[in-house]
Amino acid sequence: MTPSNLKRAQIEDVDEDGGARMGFLDHLDELRMRLIRSCVAIGAGMAASVLFLNRLEDVVLTAVQSSLPAGSSLIYTRPGEGFAFYFDLSLMGGLVVAAPFVTYQVWRFIAPGLLRNEKRLVIPFLVLAGAGSIAGALFSHYVLFPGMMAFFGTFDSPRMRFMPRVEDTFALYKSTLIGMVAVFQIPTLVFVLARLGLVSARFLWRHLSYAVLAAVVASALLTPSTDPWNQIVFAAPMVAMYVMGIGIAWLAHPKANPAAGGNSTSALGLVVATSVFEQARRRRDRASTARQSRLAHSSRQENG
Repeated sequence: MTPSNLKRAQIEDVDEDGGARMGFLDHLDELRMRLIRSCVAIGAGMAASVLFLNRLEDVVLTAVQSSLPAGSSLIYTRPGEGFAFYFDLSLMGGLVVAAPFVTYQVWRFIAPGLLRNEKRLVIPFLVLAGAGSIAGALFSHYVLFPGMMAFFGTFDSPRMRFMPRVEDTFALYKSTLIGMVAVFQIPTLVFVLARLGLVSARFLWRHLSYAVLAAVVASALLTPSTDPWNQIVFAAPMVAMYVMGIGIAWLAHPKANPAAGGNSTSALGLVVATSVFEQARRRRDRASTARQSRLAHSSRQENG
């Protein structure tokens, strides 16, 4: 049986929205189509980025050149190192250009499996993720990466000249860029967890001291220098994103339903009233029993 016949032979269920539920092979076919379209879009973005390679090179290498000591410059020692640099540069440009289209393809793939209330979180999630990515990239490009290169340049001396390789320098640039983009996604992660009810602003605030300690330790391990200033520059965004996440958690945490709260209050009042009534009935029964016992005792004394 061919895959097309097998696909037609599958029994389609009906989901809660009234649409046809896709089978396993349908999902694989849908995933293949989305991946092919995304790869084509990235390839087109790379082709467009080739036309602006000189400008992209100036943007990336200006941050390096401005922090190098006088007389130093970038070098490459392997034959294919220069080509690899321009290829990676065009790949980064293609990813940036194709990012909206790729995001749309991802959304079209996962949207059928989401509930209505979950689909409402997509727009704020994309806004927070996009803003965090841009802010993290700008911070890495203009603050963190030049500071690290300036620190490495302080070891330059007449006997030991600082001539960084293009491959090593660009690898460091990419790692710091990806790291800061990931750090600036902390508010997005907190937003999702808060909407799911897994964390709250009170919980995050109570563990703020641990977050600061974790940021300082991470900056000490990830930064190559022992200079406290560079460690503070690396740790400050982590703490700032965590504090911002506290505010986002306070805004995004699901609020209690007033109607449910009123029903709970009414039920609690009913339980309390029933308990009070039961206690009063038991006291009355005990008092009646005691009165009857006294009357019976006095009656026996009179007869005796």
